[in-house]
Amino acid sequence: MPLYRDFSDDTATILVWKYDETEDLNIDELLEYENIEKVKDYHPKKLLEVLMVRKLLKGLKPNSKILYKEREPFLSPEDAEISITHSFPFAAIAISKNKIGIDIEKFNPKILRVIDKFTYENERGFIPFDNEVTFYTIIWSVKESMYKIHHSKYWSLKKNYEVKPFELKHLHDIRCRVYDDQFSDELKARVKFFDDYCFTIVEE
Repeated sequence: MPLYRDFSDDTATILVWKYDETEDLNIDELLEYENIEKVKDYHPKKLLEVLMVRKLLKGLKPNSKILYKEREPFLSPEDAEISITHSFPFAAIAISKNKIGIDIEKFNPKILRVIDKFTYENERGFIPFDNEVTFYTIIWSVKESMYKIHHSKYWSLKKNYEVKPFELKHLHDIRCRVYDDQFSDELKARVKFFDDYCFTIVEE
């Protein structure tokens, strides 16, 4: 299988695969029986993304399955933490000793239409006017990665997730947090760029 990027570290294996039409992605061999109903109405590209993630998993933990609790993926057997992400033609998986969240996003000017949905005005003061798409894509992606660590359908990317001001020359150490009235979890993100995509990793 043609591995595209390896962002693994001391605690996590983090792999990115770019789709190759020559690769055999047999749904009968790769998809868990428990998820057959879940994917029956998926668009063909989305199904390919799902199968790519399973193919990556087979290479790492051939006896494990990806199952879901309220849309949140987990490994079975539960002997490690997992996070998955995909945006065709890319798919990625992270397997870690600790909670981890990964996300991949394509840089797209359309993100400027929805910044009010995931940021407050006081979060935007450090963003340069001539590079808004890059900065907002990073913020969105970091918040999506944090969401995968602190998963709750009741939480808002705008109200409960914060990305501290950062510079593009320091993308390996972006401070961020998940919080509400009861607690605050301080985290760090690292961001990678490739092929006009932003790839974000947040580890506990």
